[in-house]
Amino acid sequence: MLILFDNNVPRGLAQALKGHTVVEARARGWHLFKNGDLLEAAEDAAFDVMVTSDKSIQYQQNLSGRRIALVVLSQGRWRLVRQRLEAIAAAVNAATTGSYVEVELPRD
Repeated sequence: MLILFDNNVPRGLAQALKGHTVVEARARGWHLFKNGDLLEAAEDAAFDVMVTSDKSIQYQQNLSGRRIALVVLSQGRWRLVRQRLEAIAAAVNAATTGSYVEVELPRD
């Protein structure tokens, strides 16, 4: 799968997503895009999944009919993300076209 990391996702997560190609939004020059523009650019570039910690995305964007799957982390802090690497990898691996899943991470 081709996976896009939003700006708020720690780079270290990419190590847990073996067998996938991970690209950071910043690497594409998309770090200044708002959510709607970012989703559109990702779909146009044939990304399969976007990983973000922006929990409000489901309320800010109409997600019906989207071709990209969204995996939303409840926190974006690496020290919390690394505690749930297997769960996040499982959510990414299970993602299908247009799906939406939230992965709960421990609280501070």
